Amino acid sequence: MSDRELIVKHLGLRGHRVTGSRRRVLDALLAAPAHFTVDDVLQRAPGVGRATVFRTMKLLQDMNVVCRVLMEDGSLHYRLSTTGHHHHLLCRHCGRIEDFVNCDVSALVTELSSNTEFEIEGHWLEVYGRCQSCRARSAGPADKRAIGSAADVG
Repeated sequence: MSDRELIVKHLGLRGHRVTGSRRRVLDALLAAPAHFTVDDVLQRAPGVGRATVFRTMKLLQDMNVVCRVLMEDGSLHYRLSTTGHHHHLLCRHCGRIEDFVNCDVSALVTELSSNTEFEIEGHWLEVYGRCQSCRARSAGPADKRAIGSAADVG
């Protein structure tokens, strides 16, 4: 079963109508690059209204089909999500995005909730830096040896 068929099936199981416009939004985001904006989806789904795209993206986000990625410049991008709850590593140089799931902030969330009497329902974490490839491209010969050694230790 294709990704599109799985998503359509999940929408139907949750009682959501799968209209022609929603199908075009699904096709647009499945054909989009690794991370994309709502405007990218709008361009790839001609004839679909902006409000429909936003509502569909919100619905797909609630279903964990897509996830939001806050870029360093403040723009909001999306990407297909297959790992459930996760966070992102973003390379400031090449724009590469990697998912990571090993974020144990439960103690911090518990403490924060206790200290503020705020009922915390979720969190969202983006970590910005430079990926290994970008560091290696910009490093001198001595720095490249150090990067290789650090990667070997991990």
